[in-house]
Amino acid sequence: MRAGVLRGPHSVTIDACERPEPEAGQVRIRLEGCGVCGSNLPVWEGRPWFQYPQEPGAPGHEGWGVVDVVGPGVTGIGPGTRVAAVSYHAFAEYDLAQASDVLPIPASLAGPFPAEPLACAVNVFRRADIQAGQTVAVIGIGFLGALLTQLAARAGARVIAISRRAVARETARACGAHEALPLDADAVRAVERLTGGHGCDRVIEAVGLQEPLDVAGRLTRIRGRLIIAGFHQDGPRTIDLTLWNWRGLDVINAHERDPRAYVDGMREALDLVVRGALNPAPLYTHRFPLADLGAALRTAAERPDGFLKALVLA
Repeated sequence: MRAGVLRGPHSVTIDACERPEPEAGQVRIRLEGCGVCGSNLPVWEGRPWFQYPQEPGAPGHEGWGVVDVVGPGVTGIGPGTRVAAVSYHAFAEYDLAQASDVLPIPASLAGPFPAEPLACAVNVFRRADIQAGQTVAVIGIGFLGALLTQLAARAGARVIAISRRAVARETARACGAHEALPLDADAVRAVERLTGGHGCDRVIEAVGLQEPLDVAGRLTRIRGRLIIAGFHQDGPRTIDLTLWNWRGLDVINAHERDPRAYVDGMREALDLVVRGALNPAPLYTHRFPLADLGAALRTAAERPDGFLKALVLA
């Protein structure tokens, strides 16, 4: 099979590798594709703690495809079943997953279905505890922020989307945001005007950088909830703990690490998509063949005009 191998920062090759064989409790998936996650970018860009070369297919973890072989002891799912999976080497033509970590995709969903990032949005939304009538700020309108805007708006919240990119603000409006503001020096004052000086009941930081985290704290009202959904992977952060203390904020780190939580989120996301309550399809803005994995990662890092989500198709 072919698999992408990250050999160093900004360096990827497509290598011929042995197809993995499933062990007990595993299935092998003939991949149709894999999404590029924001958490892939530090490996692409390089950090002192990463070791290269990465394993073939790593760090792809947003794969979907068709089961072609099942390992010993697997029941309830067989070859030919189209699935999304929690797996970790999906920048490849094949990957292995625990049978418990795959989700059958109904025939009605014929297009790409990277369920893992949809689960991420659903799990962040659940932990945010967003209710009808609340004012919710979403800072950072990439793929995750756009999904969270959809979910919050459809829950009956008043959504204020905040992003540097004009095209992202247009996307937020299409996803149901009531207001879309630039992330600039006037963002806090603008939100104060919109909320009568009270701030927001919920603020979701979905960027992963210091400045948006600072803004998020300032936008959250007294006894509000600040939800950290961005991937903070470029070093330590500072926080205004005096502000957080004074306002009595609930601060939620909304990153799940239990595969069971991801599978539960995938299942819920699938139901939402089938019912039409969540629509990720317009957010898949860039598609690349596996042979152009490097271009896919570079595009996700550079975020050209109109970019929201890259898919690598096997």
